[in-house]
Amino acid sequence: MKLLLPTEFIPQLEPKLAQLDPELQLAWVNSQGEFIGDPSDAEVYLNWFYLKPDLLHEVLSAAPQLRWHQTLSAGVNHILTPTYLQRDIILTNGAGTFAIPIAEFVLTYILFHAKSLPFLLELQSNHAWKKSIELPTQEVFDKTLLIIGAGTIGQEIAKRASAFGMHVWGSRRHPQPTAGFERVVGGDEWRSLLPEADYVVLATPLTPETHNLIDATALRAMRSSAYLINIARGAVVDEAALITALKEGWIAGAGLDTFLTEPLPPESPFWSLPNVFVTPHCSGFSPRIVERAIALFLDNLNRYRAGQPLRNVVDKTLGY
Repeated sequence: MKLLLPTEFIPQLEPKLAQLDPELQLAWVNSQGEFIGDPSDAEVYLNWFYLKPDLLHEVLSAAPQLRWHQTLSAGVNHILTPTYLQRDIILTNGAGTFAIPIAEFVLTYILFHAKSLPFLLELQSNHAWKKSIELPTQEVFDKTLLIIGAGTIGQEIAKRASAFGMHVWGSRRHPQPTAGFERVVGGDEWRSLLPEADYVVLATPLTPETHNLIDATALRAMRSSAYLINIARGAVVDEAALITALKEGWIAGAGLDTFLTEPLPPESPFWSLPNVFVTPHCSGFSPRIVERAIALFLDNLNRYRAGQPLRNVVDKTLGY
């Protein structure tokens, strides 16, 4: 069996694979699509974190015998192209790998807003002191958090929000009682919950069904004091409607880690809106991500070689 692997993982993977099975054949590919070794008979492909369309096209052309593809990302909308879907390739994703750092970041966005950190940092910058009673800080205790997408990431968010005493509601395709959630709804029922939510977190995959899910109608339904957090994909939100909502005060603010165009263009209004916390699509990363990604791949490799069910198999018709 031959594996096609990213050159960035050579130091971590080469010794582990040699220990696992010295007979495994390896080929490597870098981010520019340059191959080390012959990929033409590779059966398994593991891509690096940033899989660009051009590189995926190169790999598909060079490796006609691919049967299983492990991607490190949780979202796969950039992979499921018409060309890819023509191939009979099992696709598994990195669901769960990023859940802990993303959940921690979501709490950061919530506390950033609740504790008025921009205001406090401005006071510090101006060497100004105000009495506590004059500060616009709030508690998150007893606030309601609605998580649209109660999957692995949503569940890690719920666990931490519950520890803060928040009421946590969730939405998913197939609702069921889930740890950390007071209630989980299905279908479009989440829309009826928007007027009651203090914080709304988007943790849903990007699919044709979720494209522009948060549109003007949804934003109008939210409280004027509500805060929107997007750690999903930029296209889940109608950005023009969101900009209007933020400028006109339909909602109080937003913490945004992902955008329709990335890197976020310098001229984007999001950069300068005073009620927006912009982060550069970094919520899922930490020094432990590589460790978790490799552990997932090796576990799935053992399963693949043994003919056992793989973890995180993507349903290509659903897009996640």
